[in-house]
Amino acid sequence: MKNLPWLFAALGLGVAAYAIAKTPGPQYATGSDTLEGAARDTSQWGSKARVRGAGGKFVGKMKEGFGRATGNPDLADEGVADQIAGSLKNAAGQVAEAAGQTIHELNR
Repeated sequence: MKNLPWLFAALGLGVAAYAIAKTPGPQYATGSDTLEGAARDTSQWGSKARVRGAGGKFVGKMKEGFGRATGNPDLADEGVADQIAGSLKNAAGQVAEAAGQTIHELNR
C-alpha cells in the first residue's frame, strides 16, 4: 500500500513522456515541412493569384464595356475598379512566383 502513490506517479510520468514523444513537430508559417515544399506552395499560390487576377481584369473590362454601352457610369466605374484589383492580384502572384523560384534556386 505504501508503493501505490509511487506507482501512480510513475504511470503519470510515463503517460506524459508518451504524449510529449508523440507530439508532431512544428509546422511553420508556410504549412510545409521542408524548404522545397514551401517554395512549391508559394509558387503554386502565385500561379493561382495570377489566374484570379487575369480573370478579375477580364471581368472588369467586360463590366466597363457593358456599362459604357448601356450608359451606366456606375457599372463602368465598377469595371475599372475590378481591373485595378485584377492587376494587383496579378502583381502579387508574380512576386510570389518569383519568391518561390528564388527559394528553390537557393535550396539547390
